[in-house]
Amino acid sequence: MKKLLLLLVIITASIAQAQQKTQLQRPKLVIGIVVDQMKMEYLYRFSDDFSQNGFKKLTADGFTFHNMHYNYMPTYTAPGHASIYTGTTPAVHGIVGNEWYNRTTGKNMYCTDDASVNMLGDGVAKEGEMSPKNMESTTITDELRMTTNFKGKVIGLSIKDRGAILPAGHFANWAFWFSKTGSFISSTFYGQKLPDWVTQFNQEKKYMTYINQGWNLLNPIATYNESLSDNNPYEGKIDKTKDPIFPYDLKKIYDTKGAEILKSTPYGNDILAEFAIKAIEKEALGKDDITDFLTVSFSSTDYVGHTFGAHSIELQDTYLRLDKTIADFITNLDLNVGKGNYLLFLTADHAGAENASYLRDHKYDVKNINENNFTTDLKKFSVDTFGANLVLDFSNANLFFDKAIIKEKGLELNKVKQSFKDYLMTYKEVKRAYTEEEILNSTGNDYYLNFIFKGYDSKQNGDIVVLYGTGNIDFGITGTTHGTPYSYDTHVPCIFYGWNIKKGESYEKKEITQIAPTIAQKIKIPFPNGTQSNVLLEILK
Repeated sequence: MKKLLLLLVIITASIAQAQQKTQLQRPKLVIGIVVDQMKMEYLYRFSDDFSQNGFKKLTADGFTFHNMHYNYMPTYTAPGHASIYTGTTPAVHGIVGNEWYNRTTGKNMYCTDDASVNMLGDGVAKEGEMSPKNMESTTITDELRMTTNFKGKVIGLSIKDRGAILPAGHFANWAFWFSKTGSFISSTFYGQKLPDWVTQFNQEKKYMTYINQGWNLLNPIATYNESLSDNNPYEGKIDKTKDPIFPYDLKKIYDTKGAEILKSTPYGNDILAEFAIKAIEKEALGKDDITDFLTVSFSSTDYVGHTFGAHSIELQDTYLRLDKTIADFITNLDLNVGKGNYLLFLTADHAGAENASYLRDHKYDVKNINENNFTTDLKKFSVDTFGANLVLDFSNANLFFDKAIIKEKGLELNKVKQSFKDYLMTYKEVKRAYTEEEILNSTGNDYYLNFIFKGYDSKQNGDIVVLYGTGNIDFGITGTTHGTPYSYDTHVPCIFYGWNIKKGESYEKKEITQIAPTIAQKIKIPFPNGTQSNVLLEILK
């Protein structure tokens, strides 16, 4: 009898073990990190000054795609975040800009505006009237929520509202973003009151630690030899009373600008990382067998890039500090979630152009485009040609016509479009101008038209879309911007690290819309409903 009982125990244990082996395996936590305006080049250019435990650890122990690109225009923050997490482009998910003129409503709109919700927390004006309702596709985070019967938690964090809201999707437990007051806020889309831990974090006013210490260089200035001089003509200012040189007295700037100044320093990334670590702890992310998802978008790199430009010491210092921040974040994940228990990916929502003035000074004949002047010229052309102003709006390189006036004057719309297109092509800085009909009838043979087609929503975009020539930017004389389909705006890092990721690298061209379906296949959940479904096989093998 004892032998029979022992045999029965062994058989039962074997069956249980076999069942356990066949159970679906998923990581305890997925972390998506987006670094706003990060060019792939920065991983190379600043490499000698990075530590061994930040970016270098991710690339050494993870899988790096060196040739990852955006596959649409416009390359802005909101479309970037939406495209990463939906696995599709603005033509499908509907986030066609950060803000844009909507031809259906005849009004300007912001990507996450939602007047039906209210702010939670200590914010300013309408900072909290935000939700993901304008995004028309589901995200990988949405699919995780549904797959786990809404038991897996999803939380989105960023300094920018759009950087927190869009990645977290429609079904997120929470999204939090940084207010001008220095507090992290949310909206009633997610709940009726902030979690107690968020209120406590805000009450501690951690941002003042950074304000009081000021911004000085992390390393001796002589080591910043990958950048231009500390005071050069291509960088803007965060303090209008002094030249853009170190150190920066943030307390003085805070007295006039408030906590918002933190965004334009590396410390915006630091306080976000602190908040993310607190979220992991207080929300118990990765603590059970049901997979959670945390999205983190570091925005200060974008603010610093816009203000100071791609070759400023300020930008280099921001990335050296972000490297340390990421190193600390990985260490915290290893301790609190456990090595091998989390899957992490890092990418960017877009890259960024060289400063046009800098290029001109080096004998590259490009231009800083002023959209307001461009609009004035178009309106004058319209009056001179048709006897009336037919321009309803020109923004984000989209031209909208006032069709009511065109009809009233008995004009033929197609002839109006062709006339404006011909005029636009007289500008040296304009490479192409495409009408709505040309965009929607794209065959894919025109390389750049294909980018515009994937970023075009016929219910929201303009009657004509303008493509500026390479190197020309719609921006001022200092700093930089982004938005085009050219490689300097599309080429971003993409690194996978952690759970079931083999070390390696690829130099084959990949597209940003492959990330979400790859995650879906990796953790065995449904695709986002608008995804193009092309995957990164290197991550799945």
